[in-house]
Amino acid sequence: MNKPKRYTVTAALPYTNGPIHIGHLAGVYVPADIYVRYLRLTGNDVVFIGGSDEHGVPITIKAKNEGVSPQDIVDKFHKIIKKSFEDFGITYDNYSRTSAKIHHETASEFFTTLNDKGEFIEETSEQLYDEKASQFLADRFVTGTCPKCGNEEAYGDQCEKCGTSLNATDLINPKSALTGNVPTLKETKHWFLPLDKHEAFLREWILEGHKKDWKSNVYGQVKSWIDDGLRPRAVTRDLNWGIPVPAAGGEGKVLYVWFDAPIGYISSTKEWAAQEGKDWEPYWKDKDTKLVHFIGKDNIVFHCIIFPAMLKAEGSFILPDNVPANEFLNLEGNKLSTSKNWAVWLPEYLEEFPGQQDVLRYVLTANAPETKDNDFTWKDFQARNNNELVAIFGNFINRVVVLTNKYYQGVIPTPSEFVQEDKETLAAVKAYPDVISSSIERYRFREAGQEMMNLARLGNKYLADAEPWKVIKEDEARTKTIMYVALQIASALATLSEPFLPFTSKKLKGILNVALGDSEQKRHIDNAWNEVSSQDVLLPAGHQIGKAELLFTKIEDDTIQKQLDKLEASKKANDAANKKVEPQKDTITFDDFTKLDLRVGTIIEAEKMPKAKKLLVLKVDTGIDVRTIVSGIAESFTAEEVVGKQVTVLVNLAPRALRGVESEGMILMTESANGKLVFVNPDISSNSTNIASKVANGLQIS
Repeated sequence: MNKPKRYTVTAALPYTNGPIHIGHLAGVYVPADIYVRYLRLTGNDVVFIGGSDEHGVPITIKAKNEGVSPQDIVDKFHKIIKKSFEDFGITYDNYSRTSAKIHHETASEFFTTLNDKGEFIEETSEQLYDEKASQFLADRFVTGTCPKCGNEEAYGDQCEKCGTSLNATDLINPKSALTGNVPTLKETKHWFLPLDKHEAFLREWILEGHKKDWKSNVYGQVKSWIDDGLRPRAVTRDLNWGIPVPAAGGEGKVLYVWFDAPIGYISSTKEWAAQEGKDWEPYWKDKDTKLVHFIGKDNIVFHCIIFPAMLKAEGSFILPDNVPANEFLNLEGNKLSTSKNWAVWLPEYLEEFPGQQDVLRYVLTANAPETKDNDFTWKDFQARNNNELVAIFGNFINRVVVLTNKYYQGVIPTPSEFVQEDKETLAAVKAYPDVISSSIERYRFREAGQEMMNLARLGNKYLADAEPWKVIKEDEARTKTIMYVALQIASALATLSEPFLPFTSKKLKGILNVALGDSEQKRHIDNAWNEVSSQDVLLPAGHQIGKAELLFTKIEDDTIQKQLDKLEASKKANDAANKKVEPQKDTITFDDFTKLDLRVGTIIEAEKMPKAKKLLVLKVDTGIDVRTIVSGIAESFTAEEVVGKQVTVLVNLAPRALRGVESEGMILMTESANGKLVFVNPDISSNSTNIASKVANGLQIS
């Protein structure tokens, strides 16, 4: 493909049913922003489009649970999400919302166009219905067992465990998320997009046309879908929250959220164009425009199959050139979970790490889940900040600025003759824009970020080898050349770091006293990126720089421990909330209870049962005899630590063979407040005491 005239870049519309967390940032928004900032720095015409997805079942469920309207929910979280994007430097040209009038009009018009062209199938079919709630159960209003992987908590639109896209009627043992009732089947009419009609086109366009340039994880998932055979997909739902179906018979129905949401990219572009006095159509209908969607892997099918089929059926739109979807980011070894509060929320991060947005951007880029799921850990976060941002990038800039102010009052010196090391270093600096560009244009942002850091490493090595703090004592002319070269590296970093570290780049430009010209102030930069490779002088001799400021600060162990403690608290809260309480057993009589013969015994021998994970074989002196008892406590206690323990024993339990060993009783155990298995503590000293009889007569035991 020839160089495009313009770029349209979109980032997945987040659901407005909660704030966003680091998984969203790593998977979609930081990669998209890096790409867009780079395009602007290289002088391209680019529009970066986003918005809030304000329809869909999760929003209505949250509204119901909180006793408010869906509009209240989306208004609240649209504001929070939009501010988070601004706080983290995600530079949208327009961030809209699907509840906006222009979106309702655009989505309705799109549906009507396809309906008038006969691109839909109207079918009456049986759908799940909750009699108690008097409502059809679309998508996440129903849960059940996934027919593909057996996950018992799959939703009616998707199994989040295996990623399979589902219809509610596919679920095994479905249950209403509204009332808990088992749903019935009831007839209803819906409009379907016949994806099978577009299968040949999709096979040629994707499997033949994009085999080499799409990421393997994206191509592989799409190929699996197509090879499995495409089927008609409903584009309407029986709901009262969303965009009403603009067709006869559509009363009480709305457009399916995955039909209306991607149209949000188009309506947001229209909104931007109206504000800027531009024509929106070239950004969506000109074949010389490159359309790129940034999404997470759970959205691949919608952006690579369903939305392209919609665009193709409409007939006047371009198709995406690439969909560089990322995999998922885990947190400390576990899947990020909104419901379990197992996440790092962006508003909370800024409260606890004020002014350190770039640290998170850098770490998420360095550990991006580009082709497989990756894990975010607080220890890695600390190490990358301290060992890379502070020790490499920050250290280099600080030394250059401090020495320039110390030796020359902040004025860039005039260099003398360049030696071989200087020439090689300056040549290497000029090569970095192309090296980083190559990675970014192939959507390898992790690789690109490390190449940017390699430029800082180059600067550190140059200073360490040249040792200007020593040379100044004997050769002032040589020192001027060294500092001049080091300052050119610093200037290159100020530009090339902007896509990755925008706040740091802005601060560094301030320190170097250069025109900011960053993408927050000017959307289209006249090849600032390429100047690094084309200009021999980035900072001229005689230019006055400012004083040194720390770009990054070291993160201490206690700061990280606080984050780990927060997660541990969430884990304990989840364990407590999810702990199943067994229902009360059948009522017994007082006489039944007195039949129990409970004795205080002492464990005199213990050994692990071979090939059994949980079992210990114990010899217990009960006071009336020494007997063998097999107890399932090996995961909580070693054989050595239980010898000598006094325990409460049910001695008149019928003997039972366990793995060939006859067990003649039961050791009584319970759980402590923190969930640890402990012995029921006997505080009666006589081994021969019949505890059940004593309790029956009013004697208390602990």
